[in-house]
Amino acid sequence: MPTAPPPSRDVALETRVFWERFKGQIVAIIVVVAVAAVGFVAYRAYADKQSAGASALLARSKSAQDYQDVLARYPNTAAGADAYLLLAEAQRREGKFADANATLQVFITKNPNHELVSTARMALAANLELMGKTDEALSTYQQVASLYQNSFNAPLALLAEVYLLKAKNRLDEARRVCENILTQYRTSFWAGEAAQELRLLSVSEQPPPASPIPPLLTRPPTEGSPSAPTPGGQKP
Repeated sequence: MPTAPPPSRDVALETRVFWERFKGQIVAIIVVVAVAAVGFVAYRAYADKQSAGASALLARSKSAQDYQDVLARYPNTAAGADAYLLLAEAQRREGKFADANATLQVFITKNPNHELVSTARMALAANLELMGKTDEALSTYQQVASLYQNSFNAPLALLAEVYLLKAKNRLDEARRVCENILTQYRTSFWAGEAAQELRLLSVSEQPPPASPIPPLLTRPPTEGSPSAPTPGGQKP
């Protein structure tokens, strides 16, 4: 028995019915996408303009006040992040070590994943040394060596530890740090420095040689003894 053919479809009619049924939702989606696209383009244009302005202003900056102006106008740009480091360096040159460390701490807090965050911590530790806070400086160097083992600052931080430990006469700890440098960074420049410090530590721990009694401190021969000279330089 022959089957009846399927009813024909009117695609245009179905499309019109679909449009009439959902045109409100479709228009809303189109508007949202259009607004998002315009907003993204505007944001990128604004961000690019901000970045260009910040870079130009930073390039002209020479003093601490100049870097502060960059931070005031462009705080959330890449140039603004660089301005923190340059401001801290300018403050250090002026002897404002506490201010420099406050600036570095803001940079670290705002940019925890910045490629120069380990450098900022090294500068912070160096400023602590200059302020005489050697215990805090030592702790900061240890943090750098531990948290950023793959950075170029890690072996430098370890070597800075060696110098501080030697100054504190903690020679066993200094030796262990030198050995750590030689193990982890054997092909680096700092391995040679650590080897030299290790040799100096070995020399400093050797007991001093016994010094002979100076001739002037020997007991003079008594008169009449076999070694006592007689007048004229002849023995009796």
